[in-house]
Amino acid sequence: MSTVTTTRTQSPAPVRPRARLDWRLRFGALSLIWGFSFLLIKVGTEGYAPFQVTLGRLVFGTAVLAAAMAAKRERLPRGARLWGHMAVAAFLLNALPFSLFAYSELTIPSTLAGICNATSPLWGMALSLVALSEDRPTRVRVAGLGLGFLGVLTVLGVWQGFHGLDATGTAMALLASLSYPVGWIYVRRTLAGTGNSHLSMTGAQLLLATLQLAVVTPVFAGFPTHVSLVPLLAVAALGALGTGLAVLIQYGLVAEVGPTTAQMVTYFIPVVATGAGVAILGESLRWTTPVGAVIVLAGAALTQVRAKKGA
Repeated sequence: MSTVTTTRTQSPAPVRPRARLDWRLRFGALSLIWGFSFLLIKVGTEGYAPFQVTLGRLVFGTAVLAAAMAAKRERLPRGARLWGHMAVAAFLLNALPFSLFAYSELTIPSTLAGICNATSPLWGMALSLVALSEDRPTRVRVAGLGLGFLGVLTVLGVWQGFHGLDATGTAMALLASLSYPVGWIYVRRTLAGTGNSHLSMTGAQLLLATLQLAVVTPVFAGFPTHVSLVPLLAVAALGALGTGLAVLIQYGLVAEVGPTTAQMVTYFIPVVATGAGVAILGESLRWTTPVGAVIVLAGAALTQVRAKKGA
């Protein structure tokens, strides 16, 4: 049967906006990705030196950001002064904390590293009191700061003299968590209002962090003498998912639901990291770890409470 062609002109069908995955699902995915990152670091360090793990993580993460920039036809920022500030940001937000977490997990469980990561809002609150004059403290936020650090002491079991914990590894994980708010305060002071997109700025930042580790790694860790497949896959997932894809999801959430809601993911990361470490890696869990973690998260949540306008 032949088809019948009509000569009537039809208006084109309206273009429907592309459906986006519900933000709650993306929020959950981000919590899982970042929570599992500590497990992936642990697996990666079983086959490679910490600096090698960090360099691989940054290489894969930068590749994802580069692909996203190419898809959106975005260019890297310009200006020597701008790149100088981004180099500092890359060190504080990527090269330093990534390396410290990798080194810390040589001697501490991934569960503890994930819980230490949850102290970042506490460090940020403490630093903002000194560095950001416009960020005035409230009684609730100061109480949250004190409660949070009480939780840290509980996790560490100070009354037991840190029994069973490696002090150096734990200190490295806490220092890594401190590095994040230091970096964000630096970014806020030097890179706010540059007119460049978050994607291009982050892509440049990861590129600079990769170059920094590319210089350091051969000096302090050399090159791998053999290829360990499972640790290599862990590093690839850590970079492509935990660094590259996670950043894209995070910026999408910030744009859609705002930074306050988006940063709530911080409170789910240690839960996922603890569950993954215990269930998959068989890491032991003392009662002080989950109890202290709950206290840390409660304190961190209180530090994010803002004073009501006009109060």
